[in-house]
Amino acid sequence: MNKPKLDDPDLSLADLMTHWPRTIPVFIRHRMLCVGCPISRFHTVANACAEYHLNEKDLLAEFKQTIDLE
Repeated sequence: MNKPKLDDPDLSLADLMTHWPRTIPVFIRHRMLCVGCPISRFHTVANACAEYHLNEKDLLAEFKQTIDLE
């Protein structure tokens, strides 16, 4: 199976954290409860940003910066 794309709007948070575990500290730094949440299988970055009142573009940039370090 191919690795998903970070900018895929349908990418679940669970898949994001599974494929790029170095993104987990980003969630924690923003005090997001997504890590270990059973809903993370269904929520996307857009859903989480709406829930936590975060800018989606900025959060995706943080994830990308973290992933680029891999």
